[in-house]
Amino acid sequence: MTMDALFFYFLMYSLFGWILENVYSYLTEGVFWKEGFLKGPFKPMYGVAPLLLLLCGTGQSFVVVMLLCLVIPTIVEYISGYLLKRVFHQQWWNYTENRMQLHGHICLQFSLYWAVLSLVFLRYIHPSIQGLYTNMEPIWVKVSPIFLLLFLVDLVWTYQVRRRALKSNLIEQ
Repeated sequence: MTMDALFFYFLMYSLFGWILENVYSYLTEGVFWKEGFLKGPFKPMYGVAPLLLLLCGTGQSFVVVMLLCLVIPTIVEYISGYLLKRVFHQQWWNYTENRMQLHGHICLQFSLYWAVLSLVFLRYIHPSIQGLYTNMEPIWVKVSPIFLLLFLVDLVWTYQVRRRALKSNLIEQ
């Protein structure tokens, strides 16, 4: 896979993650908008986990792929939750009310959900997205720097806003 393809997949799956979380929020809480770390419509952990699955799972036996589909998203979710809480003192999701959870960042129930979604992703979603990328690769190579810039602006802007809010909260305390 080229860097252009990896970036395309990362952005697509980060956007799909944003959509997935907002649909889940709408179905469970009646509100479509669920605040994420970034201000834009991207959830980077949903971009990272699929890339790791693609890089580690290609050519593996079905049993190994199933295990990777359970372990990789769970590790990505734990590390993401840990880092966000450590850096910004905020927890965007909390599984402490769920059984078999670890520090509120992961729980068995959602790890099993991620495993099933990951299998569906590898079997049905990624082949279609891969076909889409193949068809638009000549265009993507030319426009991807714009998307990279937009993503980086969102990342830097969000980081600055969140750090300012954190400093403001610390001063008030």
